[in-house]
Amino acid sequence: MNFDFSDEQKQMRDEARKFLSEQCPPKAVRAVLDGEAAYDKDLWKGLAEMGFLGVAIPEQFGGAGAGHLELCVIAEEMGRALAPVPFSSTVYLAAEALMLAGSDAQKRKWLPKIAAGEAIGTLALFEGKGNPSPKVIKLTASGDSLNGTKKPVPDGAIADFAVVAARTGSTGRDADISLFLVDLKGGGVEVKELTNIDPTRGQAEIIFSNARAEPLGATGEGWGIISQVLDRAAVLLAFEQVGGADRALEMGRDYALDRIAFGRPIGSFQAVKHILADMYVSATLARSNCYYGAWALSTNAAELPEAAAAARISATQAFQHCAKNNIQVHGGMGFTWEFDCHMYYRRANATALGLGSLSYWEDALIDRMRKKNAA
Repeated sequence: MNFDFSDEQKQMRDEARKFLSEQCPPKAVRAVLDGEAAYDKDLWKGLAEMGFLGVAIPEQFGGAGAGHLELCVIAEEMGRALAPVPFSSTVYLAAEALMLAGSDAQKRKWLPKIAAGEAIGTLALFEGKGNPSPKVIKLTASGDSLNGTKKPVPDGAIADFAVVAARTGSTGRDADISLFLVDLKGGGVEVKELTNIDPTRGQAEIIFSNARAEPLGATGEGWGIISQVLDRAAVLLAFEQVGGADRALEMGRDYALDRIAFGRPIGSFQAVKHILADMYVSATLARSNCYYGAWALSTNAAELPEAAAAARISATQAFQHCAKNNIQVHGGMGFTWEFDCHMYYRRANATALGLGSLSYWEDALIDRMRKKNAA
């Protein structure tokens, strides 16, 4: 496969990088990290004004209608800048679920608000420890009411609505799971903010007590929709991770060129060269897999499940590897609060678990490849 982004898409990447470098400097990330705000509201508003929040949303629902390739290049820049906004939960999860399964009325209600930056959405899937699976979902739906607990919910403390996975049957099969839309500002919803390694990507526990909900998609088709959403989000989040890995590599390289020891830049020492070379190889391999995922996502190819898993695995490994070794290259300085290295390390570890663990995606890739070969 020979794939690359178009000149127009690369230009959009450049515009996003310029915008984020101006509107999202490290001090803006630190403000959220220090607890001054739950997220950067001015940046969120600016992203909406630039059209980035609705780039993949169809024009009839208030978006730009550009497509997923454009969203991929924006995601990469969001990762480079460590943008402290609910972009992934709203755009990769909630909006994708709405576009896949929402009724026309549901799309008209929420998608224009997402594109305009007027609504924050999320996917309430997990119920404690463990990876995505229909078997672990205990929250139940009875009529139009939900009862149960979801945690961790990404950006749940600041979200306006959630797509919630609930149990509507007792056969023990995937068909027992259905999806519902819940207004988190309505009655019967209690939200508790959780602490985590990266406060710029908030998490919450949400307790539903006879909370009013409306079905999203057909009853019993929830797990099939979730699987599609997770595959799409895996590709998009992988681009964020690659953006973060590239920036961590650049930080390590620049420091190695500037830091003088024994009369020479430390980048001239073989041990440091090897560290940076390994970081480069890891990030480049991840980018290759991400490009495969972007192609599969944009064409809705049959290979999307395998491509998404491969992108997710390699990008997770690359970001964690580059963020960790960026600290190593910086030496003792890299461990201090004053340097920005820890912010990338925090984000690398937070994104590593956001859609399921690395082992979950490794098992998924093996399973999908076996099924493909057996077909």
